Amino acid sequence: MYVATIIALLLLSVWSCNGLDNGLARTPPMGWLQWERFRCITDCETYPNDCISEKLFMRTADRLVSDGYLKAGYRSVNIDDCWSEMERGSDGNLVADKKRFPNGMKALSDYIHGKGIEMGIYTDFGTKTCGGYPGSIFHMEMDTKLFAKWDIDMIKVDGCYSCGSMYPEGYKAFGWFMNHTARPMIYSCSWPAYLDDKNKPYKDIADHCNIWRNWADIGDSWDSVLSIINYNAKYQDEIVPYVGPGNFNDIDMLIIGNFGLSKDQSKTQMALWSIMAAPLYISADLDKMEDWQKEILLNDEIIAVNQDKLGIMGKQVFKDNRGQQTWLKPISNNCSSVAIMSTRTDIPIMMGFKLSDLKLSGQQKVRCLFAKKDIGVISKSFKALVNPTGVVMLKLCPVHKKHRNNKHANKRHHVPPPVMNTTSTNTDQKYVYHWD
Repeated sequence: MYVATIIALLLLSVWSCNGLDNGLARTPPMGWLQWERFRCITDCETYPNDCISEKLFMRTADRLVSDGYLKAGYRSVNIDDCWSEMERGSDGNLVADKKRFPNGMKALSDYIHGKGIEMGIYTDFGTKTCGGYPGSIFHMEMDTKLFAKWDIDMIKVDGCYSCGSMYPEGYKAFGWFMNHTARPMIYSCSWPAYLDDKNKPYKDIADHCNIWRNWADIGDSWDSVLSIINYNAKYQDEIVPYVGPGNFNDIDMLIIGNFGLSKDQSKTQMALWSIMAAPLYISADLDKMEDWQKEILLNDEIIAVNQDKLGIMGKQVFKDNRGQQTWLKPISNNCSSVAIMSTRTDIPIMMGFKLSDLKLSGQQKVRCLFAKKDIGVISKSFKALVNPTGVVMLKLCPVHKKHRNNKHANKRHHVPPPVMNTTSTNTDQKYVYHWD
């Protein structure tokens, strides 16, 4: 009877729910998230630097500041599962693990905020979290008030140990309770991740969630990254219409800095996550980040594509059996960002596009975003040598009439299409381009 009553009240609570209205996440959120790298490590004696504890989140906040991540836009530290005691307190509230968080969540929040960084936390729309800790299904009002009291800035709500038929009402209700705490908190929903792949209710989800996890968890491997890219390409027409300022499709964490990706694969993840306007949540040990990994994560020109104010999710516009994928994202000032990606695992090959295939016309100024160099003006097509599992990421902007004379002169003198070999001052990769 108790459970039935609670469920009935839960359903009643959403009758007046008109959607999330918090004015947050106008661009994809950026920050750091525990899960992929640190999972649910709770043995602090064996793993003192890796266990889920206040020390981990404090040193991560310190690194975000000292190593330039905060300045680049990574402005949050987000706690995932396994942070609480296994039982609620005598007052019914969640309690942070007393050994691993001896000073409590409010003290940790104050420390992180003192660094100029936001803090997120995790719960679950179920009787338990995925790790077996207390869930929020019957305590949504209590838990949202508690999180607001702790000055939390984002709540991630997972979907384990719950009933899928209750997701629409339950996730809406949780957002309703968040709205009524009077504290603005980004709402991260795992609602679509637990649904069948086809015909997910993205419109309804976007009306009630700032960001949403839509598929399987990422693992520390190229195969996992590629599977996520391919999944989002397959269902892009269902998802893209509902992505924009305040609503973003969360394709999971950046694993750059861990063990599974090469340099080229790391660049590909950064490029594709930015093209798709995905939240950029690093999940790696910032104390162990190598310089080349940090350079990729801090590339301001690629971050600018991700953070473009239009908030458009880019789409795969071309795919062939040679291993090429071409992705296009409209960005501000009538410009576009293009990622030419190789899924090959053997040799570098020339890959490219015609402007007409991208539905672009006129002359376009081309800038390579990893090399951070302007590389020419094109009017018809572009090709580049792309490494196996690698990417070339470009910014294309229309050329104004006053800049067109040189191109016309080349045509009059029948100058062949240029070939440019350039080595970036910031990376050791050589880029080779052909265009006309």
